[in-house]
Amino acid sequence: MINKIKTLKDLKKSGYVSLNIKEEMIKNLTSNLSKGISTFEGIHGYEDSVIPDLERAILSGHNINLLGLRGQAKTRLARQLTNLLDEWIPIVSGSEINDDPLNPISHFAKKTINEQGDKTQIDWIHKEDRFFEKLATPDVTVADLIGDIDPIKAASLKLSYSDPRVIHFGMIPRAHRCIFVLNELPDLQARIQVSLFSILQEKEIQIRGFKLRLPINVQFLFTANPEDYTNRGSIVTPLKDRIGSQIMTHYPKTVETAKIITHQEAKIDLDNGIYVPELAKDLIEQISFEARESVYVDSKSGVSARLSISAFENLISSAKRRMLINGETKTSIRMTDFNAVISAINGKIELVYEGEQEGATEISRLLIVESAKAFFNDFFPKIKKLTKEEDLDPYQSILDWFKDKELFIDENLDNKSYQDTFKTIKVLKQFVKKQIKDLKPEDENFMCEFLLWGLSSFKKVTVTRTTKGLSFSDSFSDYINGL
Repeated sequence: MINKIKTLKDLKKSGYVSLNIKEEMIKNLTSNLSKGISTFEGIHGYEDSVIPDLERAILSGHNINLLGLRGQAKTRLARQLTNLLDEWIPIVSGSEINDDPLNPISHFAKKTINEQGDKTQIDWIHKEDRFFEKLATPDVTVADLIGDIDPIKAASLKLSYSDPRVIHFGMIPRAHRCIFVLNELPDLQARIQVSLFSILQEKEIQIRGFKLRLPINVQFLFTANPEDYTNRGSIVTPLKDRIGSQIMTHYPKTVETAKIITHQEAKIDLDNGIYVPELAKDLIEQISFEARESVYVDSKSGVSARLSISAFENLISSAKRRMLINGETKTSIRMTDFNAVISAINGKIELVYEGEQEGATEISRLLIVESAKAFFNDFFPKIKKLTKEEDLDPYQSILDWFKDKELFIDENLDNKSYQDTFKTIKVLKQFVKKQIKDLKPEDENFMCEFLLWGLSSFKKVTVTRTTKGLSFSDSFSDYINGL
């Protein structure tokens, strides 16, 4: 293995060719594309948009800015750029800034090679150690990123401040020959952004007013949220001009893509005796889609994909809790389990003024109801206003049942009691089986409950929420009683 080489002499003999990081990434991306190898694993929905743009930017040797709302996999994309690095690269042993033995830039490395020649010791660093990440915050200083003069080092070594040996290097010089990711770039103060100009354009750093010039070799990737441009700051124009490519990220465009992401990221054991109807998975994803379109939710803030992930985890946990309470080994997701999703939604959405007036919990419930409405007509007849006396309401037989009865569904009902609950409304099961061809037996009760949720969302029946569960009753009777 090449990383067994320990001296500069042996490195030269091996025929090792030194590349700067952008050339290295271009070489490896070219190889991947030629062989049909995917560079970015576990990134879904970007196959025809973001990833091609990112690959073009890398082939162009650009520094990159990923611009998008929260929860759009910007950081994950950045971290997978290490897949385009060589497995190992050599550095001068003891170098603070990963000096290339064949092209040293620091005073320490140049002096070491000058004194030891071919006997200079070589260390190797793995590609996973060549990724640096920093969250831009208002308290970040030039010294943090670039470096500064260390007066204690100058005094102890009895050196002038202009001597390069008294420099304390910041994060960017230490990321020499590495990938450096600066998250939330607009949060960085304008005067700090200015300090990046010479690095991006002239590929060198400057420490205070001294003559020092270090040709830093770094692949920069910045991330930014468009919301930050108005709330907390912006990217200064000259800096934006120096960033080669700005790539827009986006949320999943289909429920199917969103489901793949959620199941990939959710931290749950799917082989746990809990059956999840496919419609339940669709409803979880639809909540995020509804939130992104809701007049009560701040669209500029965005609705992260983490909403669906957390909501799905809560949905499963609700069923697991019920299973443990009843001492059962198997259960199925129910529509009542969606009440447990509310706490996951509350912390993931930013409400506008009207939404704040309604309250976070009410908006979360509304989003769940709207999700149910979105899929209702895929399974059941469209609910419309009757225009003629001879027009028959397809749901009349179900509504008639509720005229003098009420159905209560406890959140913690054991499996047998839950099944018996729907046996009491034969007309409900008959209707569901008639409307849905090839209905799986394990989905029957879920679809009965989904039908009731749909009817309540269209004001055909009334739903009352309690701390124990949900109660469904006749809308007209409740209205008369209210009067």
